[in-house]
Amino acid sequence: MKRTKYLKVLMCIFIFSTFVYSQSTKNDIPVSQLPSSIKNILDKYVEILNSETLNICAEKFLSIAGGSLVNPEGTSLRSTVKPFSLTKDFNNIKFYKQPVEITRVNVQYSNGAGFGQSAIKGKIYKIWIQKKDNVQGLPAPVSIMIPEGHPTIKEPKVINIGSF
Repeated sequence: MKRTKYLKVLMCIFIFSTFVYSQSTKNDIPVSQLPSSIKNILDKYVEILNSETLNICAEKFLSIAGGSLVNPEGTSLRSTVKPFSLTKDFNNIKFYKQPVEITRVNVQYSNGAGFGQSAIKGKIYKIWIQKKDNVQGLPAPVSIMIPEGHPTIKEPKVINIGSF
């Protein structure tokens, strides 16, 4: 009986540690190497989140949103973005340092984000920002992509939100 409990505890520790270590840092870069174009989009996103209302926030966010956050034509936010991911970030941005304090940057390449005419591929910068002092919780990530080879989308786009 004791041996079974011991094995269950060891198995739980193994599974948990596998999850923790799967958050790999092998593609991390120093914060100082974050391209200014990406930092500018991050700052713009935080500025947009500080809009007076969620509706104004959503209207402004469309200009920097990309990938699966927008419809295939890229002309509007997907129907689930505003009521879920954007609302979460809009309500919780008050818990994060402003101006943003970046704690970590991870860079990866993606062969695709989004659908139809708004599908983009390129380098993704996953950027973690620090919470305010005396606010519990871990830094939260925002993913921004620099599109490559798209005929019309040339500027970096925010492609993943909702972690704040």
